[in-house]
Amino acid sequence: MLRTLLTSAIILASSVTGLGQAMFFDSAKVNDGQDESQSLGAKLNNIISGNYTPAGEVADTASYTTVADSLLANFYAPEQLKSLAPLPSIMYLPAIFSHYEAPDTTSVFAPDYSGVESLRWIEDLQASYARYNRSLRDMASYRPWAMRYNRRLLPDPPKDFVVSEAKPEDFKLNVSGEPTKVDNSTTLIAEEVNKKHWIKDFRASLQFSQAYVSPNWYQGGNNNLNALINVYYNVKLNPAFHPNLLFETTFQYKLGLNSAPDDSLHNYNISDDLLQINTLLGIKAIEKWYYSVTGQFKTQLFNAYRTNSHALRSAFMSPAELNLALGMTYSTTNRKKTFAFDANISPLSYNMTICTNRRMDETAYGIDPGHKTLHKFGSKLEFTLNWKICYNISLRSRLFGFTDYDRTYCDWENTLMFEVNKYITTQVFTHLRYDTDTPKVENENWHKLQFKEILSLGFAYRFSSL
Repeated sequence: MLRTLLTSAIILASSVTGLGQAMFFDSAKVNDGQDESQSLGAKLNNIISGNYTPAGEVADTASYTTVADSLLANFYAPEQLKSLAPLPSIMYLPAIFSHYEAPDTTSVFAPDYSGVESLRWIEDLQASYARYNRSLRDMASYRPWAMRYNRRLLPDPPKDFVVSEAKPEDFKLNVSGEPTKVDNSTTLIAEEVNKKHWIKDFRASLQFSQAYVSPNWYQGGNNNLNALINVYYNVKLNPAFHPNLLFETTFQYKLGLNSAPDDSLHNYNISDDLLQINTLLGIKAIEKWYYSVTGQFKTQLFNAYRTNSHALRSAFMSPAELNLALGMTYSTTNRKKTFAFDANISPLSYNMTICTNRRMDETAYGIDPGHKTLHKFGSKLEFTLNWKICYNISLRSRLFGFTDYDRTYCDWENTLMFEVNKYITTQVFTHLRYDTDTPKVENENWHKLQFKEILSLGFAYRFSSL
């Protein structure tokens, strides 16, 4: 269709031009011989087919015939008329002004090829550099500010100086300079990519608060010193190289100490002592869902005593909890890696409660007298959230719940961290716990629900593989 339209346009233009020239010939009394014996349609057909030859020496007619033939050849067989060779590579370097050049008067319709097949390669080269020179000329004429370099102002190329002749007795030394040989070949050697199969994140902090009150302080009070130690280590399988697997292990330890001025038997009191290990293994099911197996173990390391008493409140492996669960896990992370959320639903879960210290009452944890463990089967629900709110504020949240359809307990831990700089941080930690087996207390405001909050400021250290 396009070819037909272009042919019709050229024939129409040729008709109008031919009619004008015929009128000029008639008014000028020019006898062209062959033209008289042919109709206007026959002339146009001969022009299009390339067989039209004027009888007289009429330059305008010859020029018109050449233009018509060039147009037709350009539309019907461009590969036989115009060169399609790529521009020279120097075209893509910064433009350099060398000299002024007169405009090229060659018609844009003039063919690049002479028709001799053996000369086609050099005619391609000539056409390519002709376009390059035309571009330089146009830039120098219309956009001189775009030519940043002048050939006369460029420094000379480097040279290698060689001693060609040396005669110490005549104090003669001939030195010749040769252009430095430049290897224009480009060799790209790709660096070996070290795949990081494991993503690691380690954080450690020491935070404390201190207060001193003189004995004669008008409001009274006690001296106290509080310290909080946090160690957090997380390692997970890199999803970029293992998109169908999910593996993550977290080790966390917290130790809180505070002076005990009201305790006549102990100089300090342990307010927080928790060693917790969480692990997750999953195989991709569909999109962001994984078949998963989860495990959790937690206990404390040091003995904790009741105020003004040698009775143990907790000790190593007393109590301790082990939870194993089988279910499904939903895992998602945003593109900027600032928000990660995991949700685990395990309809089949096993929970074991351990109490090995004989100085403690194991029945307080539901264990039968004389036994050390309690086994329960039920269901588990766990949500974890890691959110980098801004460059120096981050939130880590975890909600864990287990039920054996007789007893239910939940832990919701939130840690909000403010990084003052690389080594100083402020941290707000809250722990909300609900347990149906919690014994009654005298305070009527707290029954099954328990709450703990710690605000601290201190030193921190962190390294990450990302």
